[in-house]
Amino acid sequence: MHRFSISPKVSTSIIFIAAMFISIMDGTIVNVALPSLSQQFHMAGTSIDIVVVAYLVSLSVIIPVSGWMGDRWGTKRVFLSVLSLFSLASALCGLAWNIEALVFFRALQGLAGGALIPVGTAILYRTFPPSERIRLSSILMIPTVIAPATGPVIGGFFVDQLSWRWIFYVNVPVGIAACIFGLIFLQEYKEPQAGRFDLPGFVLAGVGLALTMYALSEGSSFGWLTPGILGSIIVGVLLLVIFVIVELRTREPMVDLKLFSNRIFRTCNLVSLFGAAGFLGVLFVAPLYLQEGRGVSALVSGLTTFPESIGVVLS
Repeated sequence: MHRFSISPKVSTSIIFIAAMFISIMDGTIVNVALPSLSQQFHMAGTSIDIVVVAYLVSLSVIIPVSGWMGDRWGTKRVFLSVLSLFSLASALCGLAWNIEALVFFRALQGLAGGALIPVGTAILYRTFPPSERIRLSSILMIPTVIAPATGPVIGGFFVDQLSWRWIFYVNVPVGIAACIFGLIFLQEYKEPQAGRFDLPGFVLAGVGLALTMYALSEGSSFGWLTPGILGSIIVGVLLLVIFVIVELRTREPMVDLKLFSNRIFRTCNLVSLFGAAGFLGVLFVAPLYLQEGRGVSALVSGLTTFPESIGVVLS
């Protein structure tokens, strides 16, 4: 009797795509539910976006340190741990009894989601040789772009037909299935020498990014010259400048900023930055405008953004 087995390349790709899909989709599935959430919790439409901001701020804090976590404790252990935490936080978001609880659980969800993709990518690159990574990247690009485009559609269906709580519950069965599959088929890998934890870099990047993102996200709601917003952006930018100086002088930095001296690497990142900003910005603004400004349903507003994913697949 032969033991059932799956190729490491196949098993790694399956679990990575599943985790990547729910993590990226979760960043946009909430957008179509914001008007419903504002009614549920009796908040103004411009204030309810704190639900999205909490998720994004947590992402920015955990992403830089996730690589070190995988090297230190093992990529399989870290990946499955954060995937389990993401599923649990999703369930808690669906059970939220007030806006404070929802924001807290969204922040917890963001901490887990922020580590999923970097650690999962490390697992992929250790499974596939360099000669196969270009073809692999072209395949993985499809769920990366389809996920944020389908999020509003799925979210709109749940909001109209069931409840806003289901936009969070939908992650739970996928997360549980992926955890079980990964527990059986994923291979563990630890870096023999993970290096020292860059505590100054982590603190500077985490606090600096959190303050800057908060100011940029909430500045239009509270006013750019209000003390809270103005102070946040000044302190945040100052901390990020110090972060750059510290990382360039650290022997084992959390983020190797010297990579940006490579012109191709620098250019690709800048193009990705502006491209993602435009793509995700439309997915955030369009559902709000269509529901609050034009009075259409959540599902219809979600369907208007779906053709973006078709364009990506065709191109």
